[in-house]
Amino acid sequence: MTENPDGNICIPEERGQLVLERLQSTLNRAYRNVPFHRQRFQDIGIEPSDIQSLGDIQRLPYTTRSHLSENYPYALFAVPLRDIVRIHTAPGTSANPTVSGYTRQDLRTWESIVATALRSSGVTPDDILQISLDPGLDTWGRDYKSGAESLGASVIPNTLLSIEKQLMVMRDYRPSVLVTTPSYARQVAVHMEHKGLDPGQFSLKKLILVGEPTDAVQRDFLETKLDVSTWQHFGLSDVPGPALAYECDNHACLHVNDDHFLPEIIDPHSGVPLPVGEIGELVLTTLTTRAYPLIRFRTGDMARILPGTCECDCRLVRIEWRPERSDRLIRIRGVKVHEEQVLASIATALGVAPPQYCMFENSHRGKKYLEIWIAVDDALFSDEIKMLENRMKNVRDQVQEDTGVPVIVRLKERTSIIAAKLA
Repeated sequence: MTENPDGNICIPEERGQLVLERLQSTLNRAYRNVPFHRQRFQDIGIEPSDIQSLGDIQRLPYTTRSHLSENYPYALFAVPLRDIVRIHTAPGTSANPTVSGYTRQDLRTWESIVATALRSSGVTPDDILQISLDPGLDTWGRDYKSGAESLGASVIPNTLLSIEKQLMVMRDYRPSVLVTTPSYARQVAVHMEHKGLDPGQFSLKKLILVGEPTDAVQRDFLETKLDVSTWQHFGLSDVPGPALAYECDNHACLHVNDDHFLPEIIDPHSGVPLPVGEIGELVLTTLTTRAYPLIRFRTGDMARILPGTCECDCRLVRIEWRPERSDRLIRIRGVKVHEEQVLASIATALGVAPPQYCMFENSHRGKKYLEIWIAVDDALFSDEIKMLENRMKNVRDQVQEDTGVPVIVRLKERTSIIAAKLA
């Protein structure tokens, strides 16, 4: 394995030179075409030619989600708009969403990445794939559709339906594979049990779980209740997309597509790179993305790079994806929601920021949602019940539109909100 002196960049030797060449190409493209990246290089007195080894990447600054929002909409594109064939948006860290673009080559690359992950999960041309993702992951639905179709599998595209309609599709169309989040898969399992539905009525054989990590207890629950095998995929809901890493038959780790992404693990507090085997924040640098290069992007996901190779003989870097996060993002059904972005949505709906509020993940009968508490305030709310209901509905609709996740809004006393924040 090729490692830098600190042992935190781990790439198989046979691909080390290829990865370095792709890294240098990415840095040159970003320096030439993206003023944001060029300025950051100049601020620290470095040129792309100074990066002569994979370890040298540690000399470069990190990119954060705040940088993505600050450069809204197109300032981080490394190619002219005429070369962009697809534009994606996702919730950002402020009122501005994250906007990413893709060239035709990027889409072909992404199709290949997703197809590889699906193939590793046992998907074949004989399968029918049903995709069920929340609006905040709509772009992933398109990527999984393209990847599955390239394998020759049949696809039921992602469509926003009630759980009853999703189950009707699952029963009548007989999909063998369901691509969804662990949260929604649990909701399906709980709903089926509540309705007395037998998994034997369905043709489902595999769950491909995306958007959020799942543990052995969750997986055992889903596999038992739905009579399926489960496979975990890792991706980024903002940029660039799903299946950056995926499980093999051993289900013991996630294999990172390290010929397309260079992974690092850092201490989330100090930013210091950590050695292989230690838990920290996952940092990714794109190697083949043309339209939207990311340099040392702090994902906020906690992980650790596993030493050695997998029993499946795959030479890709292995990681363990952890449930905790290093940032203030809340993960709702696979969609990452930032507190500042939600606050901006609330302020848009009310015309002013609430004096006291809090937000957290909650669930009912397996369905997860974002719950928001707003303090009762005479300046914001009328005594008329109908007026209160309308304002709360406006807040709910605004946050749901901006984040793409289900939302419940409740009015609470200030003391309740303060206590919740301290808990």
